[in-house]
Amino acid sequence: MTQAPTDQRPSRRRHDREIIALAVPAFGALVAEPLFVMVDSAIVGHLGTPQLAGLAIAAALLTTAVSVFVFLAYATTAAVARQAGAGDLASAIRQGMDGIWLALLIGAAVVAVALPLAPWLVDVFGASDTATPYATTYLRISSLGIPAMLVVLAATGVLRGLQNTRTPLYVAIGGFAANGALNVGLVYGAGLGIAGSAWGTVIAQVGMALAYLVVVVRGARRHGASLRPDAAGIRACAQAGVPLLIRTLSLRAVLMIATVVAARLGDTDIAAHQIILSLWSLTAFALDAIAIAGQAIIGRNLGANDAKGAREACRRMVQWGIASGVVLGAAIMLARPLFVPLFTSDSSVQDTLLPALLVVALSQPISGVVFVLDGVLMGAGDGRYLAWAMVLTLAVFAPVALLVPSLGGGLTALWGAMTLMMTVRLLTLWTRTRSGRWVVTGATR
Repeated sequence: MTQAPTDQRPSRRRHDREIIALAVPAFGALVAEPLFVMVDSAIVGHLGTPQLAGLAIAAALLTTAVSVFVFLAYATTAAVARQAGAGDLASAIRQGMDGIWLALLIGAAVVAVALPLAPWLVDVFGASDTATPYATTYLRISSLGIPAMLVVLAATGVLRGLQNTRTPLYVAIGGFAANGALNVGLVYGAGLGIAGSAWGTVIAQVGMALAYLVVVVRGARRHGASLRPDAAGIRACAQAGVPLLIRTLSLRAVLMIATVVAARLGDTDIAAHQIILSLWSLTAFALDAIAIAGQAIIGRNLGANDAKGAREACRRMVQWGIASGVVLGAAIMLARPLFVPLFTSDSSVQDTLLPALLVVALSQPISGVVFVLDGVLMGAGDGRYLAWAMVLTLAVFAPVALLVPSLGGGLTALWGAMTLMMTVRLLTLWTRTRSGRWVVTGATR
């Protein structure tokens, strides 16, 4: 490899410092929500198996409902970063407030649907007779916290757009600590059982939302931005989020199809698949942290009319994505003997798991580039292309994955199909990035 010209080194070091400063706190904030579920599971698990089963079903429904609206963070980050890059902090925070108001509206609508339909939703997920009442109780109470959870997403997008990922980390740590303390106190101290766990989580989420609002409101007052709801701004925020919603739904469909196919392969395969999916999700958090840095940096550079800086940042983040993927892949391979026994002692599950895990490890560099380019295009506000690229990916993946059982393939073949899915994403994202069409400068796209 040829040595980089000396004049490129300061630029690379600057990009590296920015990426690290944004990505490391972002990673900490990303793992907060899974930790919430882990704490709830650990506390509720001691109440009994039916309670834990009920929590698992309700948590899956809540996670799905919230993750569908993750565009509240992504779209807000891109819009705020552009305005901040253009030097108009008042407009940046104003657009952030539009995202927060939209989050409240969506949250209210979701609660209105979830409360009366909770028993039906639990039944659709196939809850047993013993788990159903606990799942319904937890879902009904926890759904009250959905508006707060969506406000957290939107407000996180505001701060990321302002190049601030430290505050979300601090809020996440505070929320995690409060959630644990409240759960213990309400479940055992007050004797509320699974309802206490749900209320503890709701209170912690509301507290996090209020903490974010305090920060955003202070910024709005400092820069003279209006806090009132603006119908045109909220509508524009919703329109910008629709393509990202399509992208997210397509990605969720991919994961759902993979789980359905694994279930058809048998109990051993679905058990191994769940372990791999958990590990894959953990590596995704690390790679997504770099993507979040990409959203903020690219949006700011484009808003500042710095097309060259945006391209340089993109190239450097791709290098980070490749390097991170190589490191994660190697870590998976080297740590296999240590973590596989922690998940299962069943030798048949382990035997099924190991070759599929090799496929996952080898595909990590591909995933690293995919996550980075996804973040770059989100930061550029190129949501429409991301939507159709993900729909195309789903159209390629679905028939291949569904053919796995009929062709006699096992879990390794299924994760080969998942690697194909990531490869298609790589090709579509790389093609768009190379075209340069994403480089649209100015305060708005």
